[in-house]
Amino acid sequence: MRSMELSAITENARRLLREIPAGVTLVAAGKSRTPAELAAAAEGGVVAIGHNYVQEAQRSVAALGARVRWHLIGHLQRNKAKLAAGLFDCVETIDSVRLGEALERAAAAAGRVLPVLIEVNIDDEPGKSGARPEEVPALARALASLSHLRLEGLMTMGRLADDPEESRGSFRRARALFEELRRASVPGAAMRCLSMGMSGSYRVAIEEGATEVRIGTALFGSR
Repeated sequence: MRSMELSAITENARRLLREIPAGVTLVAAGKSRTPAELAAAAEGGVVAIGHNYVQEAQRSVAALGARVRWHLIGHLQRNKAKLAAGLFDCVETIDSVRLGEALERAAAAAGRVLPVLIEVNIDDEPGKSGARPEEVPALARALASLSHLRLEGLMTMGRLADDPEESRGSFRRARALFEELRRASVPGAAMRCLSMGMSGSYRVAIEEGATEVRIGTALFGSR
């Protein structure tokens, strides 16, 4: 990649961070991006990078190290829990007790407490990852009881649509569920993160209460 293109990523990062309100974290969605592209985003002030795949994250972490925080924003297979516990600063996609327990064992073996989010399929769409909304309160209690995981909130995809307004209802329902869990004061949970919104919908997501947005194309350009 030419240096001018890397400079454009850095400038995009600075522009997005100026636009996004204080208190909302920008997680750079790093799927298929090179270490040089990720470094350019970090140069612009990005402090968190999300990866969909453990193996891809291994290459990025080897290149950039602790310069940024590393989030897993893709589905985690239980047999990758040990790798994930050693790589990531936050796993955003816990959708079952079994997966949580596998990650708990891996985090315990690594001697760390790992922040996690529950991924919720807020519209209960077939074929989409995430716990169903009605399953989330019980899942939250189960995860919060695990001593090497720290439940910090919810993550959702929302509806994939050309018009970001079509996602507003999804984000509003996710916010309502998030607030319900906060009011419940689940012992062991610190419900402070609501991760929702991507390049096409992050503005609407922020309006509906997102505290974290996951942005790829608007930062790096098309793949």
